[in-house]
Amino acid sequence: MIKDRLDNAELYCSLSKNLKIGFEWLKSVDLKSIESGKYYIDGEKVYANVQEYETKTNAKYEVHRKYIDIQYMIQGEELVGVCDIKTCSTCVEYDDSADIEFLECSNNDCWQIISKGEFLVLFPTDAHKPAMSVDSPKTVKKVVVKVALE
Repeated sequence: MIKDRLDNAELYCSLSKNLKIGFEWLKSVDLKSIESGKYYIDGEKVYANVQEYETKTNAKYEVHRKYIDIQYMIQGEELVGVCDIKTCSTCVEYDDSADIEFLECSNNDCWQIISKGEFLVLFPTDAHKPAMSVDSPKTVKKVVVKVALE
C-alpha cells in the first residue's frame, strides 16, 4: 500500500508502465467536473470508475488479483482498512469476471483516512475495506483507477 498526494504521483510512476498511465490520466482530467461512470484510459489495461456515494459504517474486505487500485479522493474523506491478505480467509469466493474476492480479516489492519487530493495504491497483497465513514456517513466523490498487472 502507498498513501500520498497526487502532487507526488511521479515518485511512483517507475513502478509500472500502467501505473504511470493511470497517474498521468488523473493529473490531466478535470476531476472536479467529471461525471460518474467508467472511463477507458488504455482499454482494459487501465480504466477508471468515478463514483459518488454515501460512506458506510461497515463493509467487507476485498482483494483483486488482476489489477492494482489507485483510489483517489476527489471530494470528501473516507476511512479505509488495509491488511495483508495472509491474515485473511475467504468469505465470498473469487469472481474472475469481476476480479474480486471478499475476505474476513483479523484485527491487525491499518486504518487510513483518504481526504480530498490524496490517493491509496492498493496491490493484490493488500486486502482493503473501502468506503467507510470517518465519523458519520457522508457523500464522497472518488475515482478508482484500475491498473492491470504487467
